[in-house]
Amino acid sequence: MTTTTRELDRAQVELIGKELDSLRQRMVADLGAEDADYIRRVVAVQRLSEVSGRVLLFAGWFPPAWFAGVGALALSKILDNMEIGHNVLHGQYDWMKDPTLNSRTFEWDMVCPSEQWRRSHNFMHHTYTNILDKDRDVGYGIIRIAEDQKWNPYYLGNPLYAAAQALFFEYGIMLHDLEADRIVQGRRSWADVRPLLGPMLRKVARQAGKDYVLFPALTGPLFPVTLAANVSANLIRNLWAFSIIFCGHFPDGAEVFTEEESENESKGQWYLRQMLGSANITGSPLFHLLSGNLSHQIEHHLFPDIPSRRYPRIAAEVRAVCEKHDLPYNTGSLSKQLGSVVRKIFRLALP
Repeated sequence: MTTTTRELDRAQVELIGKELDSLRQRMVADLGAEDADYIRRVVAVQRLSEVSGRVLLFAGWFPPAWFAGVGALALSKILDNMEIGHNVLHGQYDWMKDPTLNSRTFEWDMVCPSEQWRRSHNFMHHTYTNILDKDRDVGYGIIRIAEDQKWNPYYLGNPLYAAAQALFFEYGIMLHDLEADRIVQGRRSWADVRPLLGPMLRKVARQAGKDYVLFPALTGPLFPVTLAANVSANLIRNLWAFSIIFCGHFPDGAEVFTEEESENESKGQWYLRQMLGSANITGSPLFHLLSGNLSHQIEHHLFPDIPSRRYPRIAAEVRAVCEKHDLPYNTGSLSKQLGSVVRKIFRLALP
């Protein structure tokens, strides 16, 4: 581990597992109409935001309408990706039996195919959270984000790689499943990734065609104005998603683990790794909504398939478990967490 955490004996670890299992069971038993109504309201707001943005851009020659259109589109994309897409694809609403909110059929408004993201994120990341050389989530393999990652001159570009990820975040997510670093290292062949390329290219063509050809063309002579608006909305979404996700995984105090440390884990040990390797961000209810409630990354890593609206309600209970067992509960403002991530990215560019 990169930070020092007091050793717990096996009985304490298993007690933590039982306490968190009990919390999970209570949440599952309580799922119902309120959760279903909530996600449907969010979907309605997302759709209204997108339609409003598209309509406003027909008057994009008028600066207030252009800025309002960009804001509405950015809001639509943030809600679609964060509170709807990410959480629906985790299976948080599969129990509703609604085909439009089912993890197997949902497709989101970004270039990464949902099926590929479910494998690289739901399985690889949430199973092997913060295990070096096993966790393939964003950051690992591209930038050096932990001291335990052996330094080489490539990492001198750490800040540039991070900036590129922030600006083109949806494309970074799309390329994630290719494991390009392993291809370069000779640990994965192009034959292994060839089946992934077709779905990727089709999704990019569909998204780019929609945002950068179809909708700008519908506004006729305002094509370049609408194109600029769509680029801006995607950029805002990318920067926001990058900030939230990096703050939940990589600020100071978030621990990383070796494969040896995580061998033959019990459920309690898995829970412990999720809590020690994650971080929360404080904020208002609106902030939590816009973050997809990933501002409660600790709770999300503990219970990834529980509706995210539950995370703020149970955060106090999870924190109480940490305090009871003398464990850290990593939380702070967006400025604090993001500042520590940026400092770490620059610091770890060097040996």
